[in-house]
Amino acid sequence: MYNVSVSPHVRDKSSTKSIMRDVAIALVPTLGFGIYQFGWNAALLIAISALSCIGFEALYELLAKKPVTIFDYSALVTGLVLAVNLPPTAAWWMPILGSAFAIIVVKMLFGGLGQNFMNPALAGRCFLMISFTARMTNFAVDEVSGATPLASLKAGELVSIKDVFFGFQSGCIGEVSALAILIGAAYLVIRKVISLRIPLTYIISTIAIIAFIKLVSHQDLSVAYLLGELFSGGLLVGAFFMATDYVTSPVTVKGQYVFGFVIGLLTALFRTLGSTAEGVSYAIIIGNLLVPLIENKTIFRPFGCEKETWFKKLKKEGEDDGKK
Repeated sequence: MYNVSVSPHVRDKSSTKSIMRDVAIALVPTLGFGIYQFGWNAALLIAISALSCIGFEALYELLAKKPVTIFDYSALVTGLVLAVNLPPTAAWWMPILGSAFAIIVVKMLFGGLGQNFMNPALAGRCFLMISFTARMTNFAVDEVSGATPLASLKAGELVSIKDVFFGFQSGCIGEVSALAILIGAAYLVIRKVISLRIPLTYIISTIAIIAFIKLVSHQDLSVAYLLGELFSGGLLVGAFFMATDYVTSPVTVKGQYVFGFVIGLLTALFRTLGSTAEGVSYAIIIGNLLVPLIENKTIFRPFGCEKETWFKKLKKEGEDDGKK
């Protein structure tokens, strides 16, 4: 006898709170290095971003008379991810505006956690990029030139692989050290918070398509250049901390591979053919919008169901017409 019951049929000890807590812990190495590299202004921006997200979520839920959910750490993670994508020279009020857009517009107005159609932190970052482009692309610290490694690569210059791997470069607060990002990513994988399907597909497809475009266009291509593209900018932090967001990434296994390839393709196109050197945030946001379509085309077929071909569909319609 089968025990028929209402879903969910598979239970797990993991909870939203434990998952978000692990993500916050995994972000500590890269944000900590950002503070070490850029000083206390970076720490101030991180604190303001995190507190703003928590505050806006609590305020909205209190005004809307809904249960307060700030203790599940999801708002904290949104604030930390937003801080990852801020330049160290950003004004103190910028993370407040970004947090308001991320939490109120993208997350809460669509129903809260689990209902948002795109990553709130990335949406907040894109909002700031569109609204304050000059400030969001100013990486000069202590009057020192703020040319990022990606900008140098786009200009045809080579960068120090050692510097971009360990983090001695210009860039956003939480994306400069590839080593720190990989340490946090390893923690998430060990804790089984994320799988490597989306990150590896994303990274491999990005680098492979960049190499293909360079070869087709007869431009110089070297291992040093590809490593520079890999370790610079937001590719690694985007792959492990943003593209793997549970809500805005596909739940199907095939869909996760498709999603990783799509955002990899977009990132490669933005970086090589676009007017800017970066493109991770916009690529993932566009990928988020395509997730419903990807899931629809990669959904599991129930066991025992036969796939309806166009011939069988045509035959069935003919039989129905004959009965009429």
